Amino acid sequence: MTIYLDAVWTLNLFLDWLLLLCTLVIAKIQVPKFRIFAGAIVASLIVPVTVFFPESYLTHPVGKLLFSVLIIWTAFGFRSITRFLKLLLLFYFVTFAAGGSLFAIHYMLQTQAAFTPASFLTVSTGYGDHVSWLFVAIMFPIALYFTKSRMDKQRFEQFRYDQLHTVQVSINGISHKTDGFIDSGNHLSDPLTKRPVVICDHQFLRNWFTEEDWQLLAQANNNLDLDLLPKDWPYEFSVVPYQGVNGEGALMLVLKPDSMLIELDQTIIETDRVWIGIQFGNLTTDLRYHCLLHPSLVHDASTQAG
Repeated sequence: MTIYLDAVWTLNLFLDWLLLLCTLVIAKIQVPKFRIFAGAIVASLIVPVTVFFPESYLTHPVGKLLFSVLIIWTAFGFRSITRFLKLLLLFYFVTFAAGGSLFAIHYMLQTQAAFTPASFLTVSTGYGDHVSWLFVAIMFPIALYFTKSRMDKQRFEQFRYDQLHTVQVSINGISHKTDGFIDSGNHLSDPLTKRPVVICDHQFLRNWFTEEDWQLLAQANNNLDLDLLPKDWPYEFSVVPYQGVNGEGALMLVLKPDSMLIELDQTIIETDRVWIGIQFGNLTTDLRYHCLLHPSLVHDASTQAG
């Protein structure tokens, strides 16, 4: 078997550089780009070591771990043990995630490639067959992009999950619970009463209305005419002006609840000074939550009750 060390080394340098760049982007830290490239050069040194010194301690698990420590130190420096360990674990996670994706595709295509946490080394004869080199050069950046996108989405989903809280709404003496999301961008409030507006969707609000009543409510909303509602309804409605995403002004139909309770960690926040904005549709496609909470409700300590 013939191995063209310069070609393999160049490929490995490119892939290590991509791995470290992906680690940098996900970690969201500021590091000079030349350090990332220097770290990639250090990482690529595993190629000649593996070829010329196959029995070197760097080919053993402890040696690989120490070599990874050297790579992270070169690329990101050392500021604290916590930061360093997080970067090391993130580097390994990105490596294994991208490598796992690549290995799965490699297994389907049966290309001749070998992957380790510290290096990527093709083992085809000569420069390798066209499929394996093309596969590595094209699919590895795609695998990295997929890994980063998946982690960003998971981070956003975790953020959304951390902002979810149980909400209990009481209207006309009837109470129901659902999940609410603290929307830091929701600053909608009634300009007259200064009451914040919590937006709830139809999936939740229809607990208080029959199908016929809900159709009347939708008709009144479309026409912005509260006179279309029955006079004997035990509900208090109003309209609140707001600015749409297109910058144009609009009016939202709102409902006055008896009370609202928000379970926030070990604290229960209770208030009756709030309007419920009626959303005639779903707030999310996955139906994870049905209320957009106003941030002032969470931060206003005067509404808290043990």
